[in-house]
Amino acid sequence: MSSSVQLFRDQKYHELKGQCIQQRRLFEDPEFPASDESLFYQLASRRKVEWKRPKDLCEDPHLFVNGISSHDLHQGTLGNCWFVAACSCLALRKNLWQQVIPDFNEQEWDPKNPEKYAGIFRFRFWCFGEWTEVVVDDLLPTMDGKLIYCHSNVKNEFWSALLEKAYAKLAGSYEALDGGSAADAIVDFTGAVAESIDLVQGKYGEIISEQMKLFEDLLKVHKRGGLISCYIAASSGSASEVETEMGLVIGHAYSVTAIRKLRLGERLIFSFKAEKLFMIRLRNPWGKREWNGAWSDSSEEWKKVSNSERKSLGLTLENDGEFWMTFEDWCKNFTDVDICRIVNTSYFSIHKTWEKKMMHGAWTKNSEPLLNRSGGCFDNKETFLQNPQYIFDVKKTEDKVLVSLQQEDRRKYKKEGKGDSIPIGFEIFKVEDNRSYRLHKLTVQERVATSPYINMRTVFLKRILKQGRYVLIPTTYHPGIATKFILRLFTDVPSKLRELKADKPKMTCWSLLWGYPRRVTQIKIHSAEGLQKQDGAGGADPYVLIKCENQNVHSPVQHNTTSAIFDTQVIFYRKNIDSPIIVQVWNSNILCDQFLGQAVLAASPSDPREEQTLQLRGRGRRAAAEVPGHITIKVFSSDDLVEL
Repeated sequence: MSSSVQLFRDQKYHELKGQCIQQRRLFEDPEFPASDESLFYQLASRRKVEWKRPKDLCEDPHLFVNGISSHDLHQGTLGNCWFVAACSCLALRKNLWQQVIPDFNEQEWDPKNPEKYAGIFRFRFWCFGEWTEVVVDDLLPTMDGKLIYCHSNVKNEFWSALLEKAYAKLAGSYEALDGGSAADAIVDFTGAVAESIDLVQGKYGEIISEQMKLFEDLLKVHKRGGLISCYIAASSGSASEVETEMGLVIGHAYSVTAIRKLRLGERLIFSFKAEKLFMIRLRNPWGKREWNGAWSDSSEEWKKVSNSERKSLGLTLENDGEFWMTFEDWCKNFTDVDICRIVNTSYFSIHKTWEKKMMHGAWTKNSEPLLNRSGGCFDNKETFLQNPQYIFDVKKTEDKVLVSLQQEDRRKYKKEGKGDSIPIGFEIFKVEDNRSYRLHKLTVQERVATSPYINMRTVFLKRILKQGRYVLIPTTYHPGIATKFILRLFTDVPSKLRELKADKPKMTCWSLLWGYPRRVTQIKIHSAEGLQKQDGAGGADPYVLIKCENQNVHSPVQHNTTSAIFDTQVIFYRKNIDSPIIVQVWNSNILCDQFLGQAVLAASPSDPREEQTLQLRGRGRRAAAEVPGHITIKVFSSDDLVEL
C-alpha cells in the first residue's frame, strides 16, 4: 500500500482521539453529525431514528468477536446488499481488510482500560487513485434499540456497522448508498481493477467454450486474491428482491466464496457420468434464502457423496446462507458478474507481475476546438479527437494489456439529482511508430480496440496488442460533458504511458536559427513484394528503413519471406520541404545488412492520398535503375501542421 494517505476533511485520528481522552469525553463528529442530514439527501418525513453508541446497545461491545468473518453481516433496511456482498468478499482476505481497518487491535475496545476509549474509529478507502482515511464517531442509527442498517449476526460486534458509517460519510449520506455496485465498493476497499460481465449478452449459459474460458479466468482471479460477486438483474418493470423458482433473489448481490475444478474418483464418475465437476460456492448477504436446484442443501447430488469425499473434494459449507452450484447452472441463472482483480505489481512474487501506469485526467469543455477535451464517442466524427489522448508503447512482439477507465464517484452529487454515473468508454488506435503529438485526423491509423460504453463507474478491457505505438482515447458517450477520470494501464514490460498535450512542435527561440517545420507527412508502408531472394531456401529477412531529413525509422524484421506485410506507420514534421523522403528495403543479416532497393518520395500535399504501388530502384535519385520488388504505401502531406 502507498505510504501517503490522504485525510478526508483533514481530520487527524490520533490528534482527535488524544483530545477526547484528555477531556474525558466521547468523540462527536462535526463533519458527519448524528442527524437526519447524515441519513438522507431527500429530507422527507421518516420514522424517528435514534443515534446510539455501541455501549448503549449491548454490555460488552467489540470491533470483532472471534475474528472477522464473511458470515458476520446482515443488510438492514437500506437497499445496499451490494455493500454487504462487498464486505463479505473483503472479509475473506486478511491482507485486504487490514488495509481498510488499520491498526484494528489499537481500535478495539479494551475492557481493562475503559478510559482509553474515545468513541472514534478510522477506516481507509481507495478513493480515485489515493488511499483516504475517514474518521467517524460511534453513534449509530437505531430504531427500537436495534441497528437499522448493516449489522453483525453477533449482537456485540460492530466492525461492519462502523465501516458502513465511514463509507456513508464518504458518499455524503446513508441514503446515497441505496442501490449501488458491489464492484465499486470492492474497488474502494482494495484499489482492485473492476470488470463487469453480462452473462446473458455473452451467451455464457449457452456456449460451452465461452463458459469454460470464463471458469478458468474466475478460478485464476480467485486463486490470486481477487474478489467476485454476482447478481440477477431485474428486467424493466419487474420488482427487485423477488425470489425466482430456484430460490435466488432478483436484484440481490451474492458474493463468490469458492471456485473448484474437481477430478472425481471412479465411484463418483459412475454416479455423475462425468470425470470432472466445475463448481462455484456463493453466499447470500441475507444469510437465509438459498438456491434449491442441483447441489442445493437437500438435493439428490449430496446423497451420492460421502462426508469424507466432501472434505477431500473441498465441497464444504461454512455456514447458513452459503451454497454450491455447478458452474453451468450459475451461468444460466445469474445475469451479471463483477470481477475485481488484485493486479500483482510486486517484483517479489511467484505469480505474473504487471507493470502499472496510472494517469489522472478530465473531460473539460472549451469552445475552441484545439482546447476542447470533451468530444464524445467515436460516432461524433467532428469532435471525437478533441478528447484527452494518451500514448503508450508495446515493446514485445505482442503483449497482453489491461486497461481500466474509472470516472469520479458521483454519489456525492445525489443531493443535486446528479448522482448517476455517466456512460464512458475508450478507443485504442495503432499509430505511427514515432508519433509524439496529438492526433487531428484518422488516416493511416488502425482502430484496434473499443471498450464497452456503459454508465458504470469503471470500464475494463483486456487485449493482446502487437508491437508498436498506440493512442488511447477515453471518452464520455455524449460530447460536452465535464468530469474527472483515472486511467490505469497494466502491461508486461513498461509502456511509457503519457498524455499527448501538444498539437504540433513547439516554436522556440532556436526555431529562428534552425528553422521550424513547414509540412507534416504521414506514411504507411503496407507491404513489400517480389523481393530478391537472399538465401539458399529462396527467402529473405526484410525490414523497411524510412529516412526524412535527419530522422530514421525502422520497421520490425519480417522473417523468411520475399513478400512481407509491414503495416508500419511514420509521421514527419519537415523543415526542408524540397528534401525527399526515402523508403529503403533492407535484408537483415548477422554480419552486415544488405540493401534491396528504395523508393524516393516528394510527399507534397498535391500527391495522391490513395494506396499506391511503387517500383523499387537502386540508390540515387528517382531515375536510378529498377531492382526486383515493389512496395505498397499510402502518403498524406499537409502544410497545416494540425491537420493530421
